[in-house]
This record gives sequence, structure tokens and C-alpha cells, in this order.
Amino acid sequence: MSEASIDSSARVAAGTQIGSDVVIGPFCTIGPHVSIGDGCVLVSHVNIAGHTTIGPRNKIQPFVSLGTPPQSVSYRGEPTKLVIGADNDIREHVTMNTGTVADRGITRVGDGCIFMVNSHVAHDCTVGNKVTFANNAVLGGHVTVGDNVVFGGGVAVRQFVRIGEGAMLVGLSGIRADIIPYGMAHGPLANLVGLNVVGMRRGGLSKADIHRVRDAYQALFFGAGEFRARLEQVAADFAGEALIMKIVDFIRAGKRPLTMAIKRGGTDDDA
Repeated sequence: MSEASIDSSARVAAGTQIGSDVVIGPFCTIGPHVSIGDGCVLVSHVNIAGHTTIGPRNKIQPFVSLGTPPQSVSYRGEPTKLVIGADNDIREHVTMNTGTVADRGITRVGDGCIFMVNSHVAHDCTVGNKVTFANNAVLGGHVTVGDNVVFGGGVAVRQFVRIGEGAMLVGLSGIRADIIPYGMAHGPLANLVGLNVVGMRRGGLSKADIHRVRDAYQALFFGAGEFRARLEQVAADFAGEALIMKIVDFIRAGKRPLTMAIKRGGTDDDA
């Protein structure tokens, strides 16, 4: 292991914790309460402020700003945190804010994510592992995102929304309510338009598993009777099937509205 390489034009405050093999490029500004893990690369013009912890092997491109104060009228300067995991690719002009004491006080980002240009993670969000944010995708405060979610370009997510594991949010969609695991959402005021079959296939699910999830989806959103009754019927009919119970449990845990499905001309991609 080697010591960090810090460009002479960078400004690194006393108290900053810097791991081995870190590269801090020209004109970066690092605050005194920041911790940067081994092997991170800050290409240039990166601003890291606040009580921010960054795990190993993150690559951070120019004009990124991390750990800045939450954009919340309730914030009064409390020492809240931003915690970022390992192996993330954070592209130009990405912004991530610290949390607020009104919620968990921590904004968290997992491992292996890619944040494309101008994407934003607001205060008190939790982002899982291997999540993809295309350009200009933005989260409001208090949003929870599961693993392997894909945000298309220009997606905007309302505060407090939950996005389930493996969901696909089509570009330019406005997400105003919870999205089930493996759901595909689309529209200015988005609805479910099917399942993220491509993502499920890439995630290693078998054709039989995908068809079972599709059967449960059809029964849940387009079966007879009231929605809550359909939910319990699906739970009974597919008991013990982990993929489907993940959807059932996600819905049961919700405290806010759920994005509902609509029929469209075609179906989601063939399994």
C-alpha cells in the first residue's frame, strides 16, 4: 500500500481521514469531518463536506459535491451524515446531501452503484447496491431504493417513496408512490406498466420464476375483488415462493400509497 497522492492545488482540511492509495486531483476541497477509503480517486474539482464517510475504491468525477447540507427548511446545522459504500462510479455534477434530525440523520448509499451526470440523492435517502441512476435522475428526501434498481434519464422521485428491488423506472417518469419489487413504472405521473423482465433475466432468474412472478402480478393487479383481498389471495396461492412473497411483504409494509398497474397495448418483454 502507498500513501495518498494529493495534488498541490487541492485543499484538504486538518482532521480529514484519508486511506492508502487515494488520489486527490487538482482543485478538490475536502472538509475536516470527511473519511475517504482506500483506493478512491477524486479526479478533480470535487467538493466533499460535512460528516461524510466514503468507502473504498470509489471513483468521483469533476464537479461532484458530496455531504453538503440537506435542502430542507427544517435543517438547523446539526452534524448529520452521508455514508457511501464501496466501488461506486460517481460522474460529473452529482450531488448527495447529509441527513436531517427529523428522520434518521443519515443518507446512505450502497456498493457498486453508478450515478450518471447531474443525478441527485437528497437527505435521509437509503440507496441499495448496484443501483443505476441515468443522467438527471433525482430523489426527493427520505426515499428508500432497493438493490439493482434502474432509473432512466430524468426520473424524479417524490419524497418518502419506496422503490422495490429490481424495479425499472422509465426515463422522464414522475414517481409519486411506492413501486413494487421488479415493477416497471412509466409516465409523467407514473403507473406500473409491467415487470422488469430484462432486469430479472439479467439477475439470473429462470424463465419459470419469471412466469410465476408474472402470474402473481396479473392476479394481484387485474384479478377480481378488492385489492387487499387479492393481495391475501396471492399470498395464499403463492405461499413459500420467495420472489412473490417479497412483493407481498413489500406491499404489506407500506404506509403510503402504492403505484398501481394499468393495462397497455402490449405486455412487458417476453420471458
